[in-house]
Amino acid sequence: MADADDTPFSSGADDRFHDECGVFGIFGRPDAAAIVTLGLHALQHRGQEAAGIVSFDGSQFFVERHIGLIGDNFTKQAVLDRLKGQRAIGHTRYATTGGAGTRNIQPLFAELADGGIAVAHNGNLTNAMTVQRSLQKQGAIFTSTSDTETILHLIAFSREQDINSRFIEAVRQLEGAFSLVALTAKKMIGCRDPLGIRPLVLGDLDGAWILASETCALDIIGARFVRDIEPGEMVVVTTKGIESFYPFEKQNPRFCIFEYVYFARPDSAIEGRNVYSVRKQIGVELAKENPVDADIVVPVPDSGTPAAIGFSQASGIPFELGIIRNHYVGRTFISPGDSIRHMGVKLKHNANRKMIEGKRVVLVDDSIVRGTTSQKIVQMVRDAGAREVHMRIASPPTRASCFYGVDTPEKTKLLASRMSVEEMAEFIRVDSLSFLTIDGLYRAVGEAVRDGASPQYCDACFTGDYPTRLTDMEGTDNVRTLSLLANMG
Repeated sequence: MADADDTPFSSGADDRFHDECGVFGIFGRPDAAAIVTLGLHALQHRGQEAAGIVSFDGSQFFVERHIGLIGDNFTKQAVLDRLKGQRAIGHTRYATTGGAGTRNIQPLFAELADGGIAVAHNGNLTNAMTVQRSLQKQGAIFTSTSDTETILHLIAFSREQDINSRFIEAVRQLEGAFSLVALTAKKMIGCRDPLGIRPLVLGDLDGAWILASETCALDIIGARFVRDIEPGEMVVVTTKGIESFYPFEKQNPRFCIFEYVYFARPDSAIEGRNVYSVRKQIGVELAKENPVDADIVVPVPDSGTPAAIGFSQASGIPFELGIIRNHYVGRTFISPGDSIRHMGVKLKHNANRKMIEGKRVVLVDDSIVRGTTSQKIVQMVRDAGAREVHMRIASPPTRASCFYGVDTPEKTKLLASRMSVEEMAEFIRVDSLSFLTIDGLYRAVGEAVRDGASPQYCDACFTGDYPTRLTDMEGTDNVRTLSLLANMG
């Protein structure tokens, strides 16, 4: 899910990419809300700023939505006691500055003419603004800045007679990336966009069906992984079982390749591939393409660790934890004044001087966004006595914004969009800098090369090759509106 507030026009200072949510649903368990809480806890890496759960007990819907972490809000017995019923769906989200208001916390819930419906969404609709304008002209009133609300209105305005047909009519009008989990009085519905850009998996827990963003959410509750929901597939779960529909014209899938690089948890299996194994192989390819004469390989923790292990194994250069991460400092740490603000990186990372001093160090990280964090980490390693600092990046240069549910800066703020590799190396003050090639990344995920005529993945952040129309970006009015929404409180 992306809010209008959370478009690439935002200018947040965080020098990392953030996937904006995870979804989880279960149908047919007396402890449904507790199970969803555990599932969302496993998906906390996909969004740390707010979460919500909607449950249904056979006669009434119950809604809990809170700002903050799952463990801070949903492990309290009083909260779980309020979420009654044998079926529930949940959502955990990330939002940029100004987008974390309670009105945008999902699942979004609405009472329609034929009953209530809750929707949770991972992805971003690239025609939401255009569709919203059309709906507003028909009398729709939007109460959030979330593109997910568009889906609720499309369902409400449909003249189809049953919820399956209304849901299908709604999703056929969407463009962009979406993995959806919805809950009605009688059904749980899951759906992926026809390109399958965002993940969604199906699981089973002692006969209760589960939908989740990643398999790690199944592991935490001891559920069985059944299969990935296919690109363009809609599954409908009722007390009678599960049924599949295919509302869209079949297309060649374009799954987000950056899920393998950074977003997904290493212990998840995505599209049949173990994420940790892929990340190690990325490091192997990186070492083959960009060899360097050095003494130690050091990951920028935690996301750079699997690639650094692969780099070390392929190059024969010893792997060392030359940087230690403090896991107890979050994005909301209070910096009361300029005098300590420059120490922000050291709050999260500290150099392990014993391992670094006098060494030629290869730093391995997953990506470079603005370059400010890389610059500070390199300086930290130099201050710890490194003789040389070389940086190897486990993905191609990020030159374009994502419009499919990932919080990225606008293109002009991406370092690789305005500097050559040599200029970037000078900016972050390393002795050398190299990136994995796009073909190297494709080899790591099991492809020989990238098929330029029909790419196997969505890699728009690296190539600028967007797999869908960007309807909301096709006019000055839309761009202006999105820019204004990006600055809303």
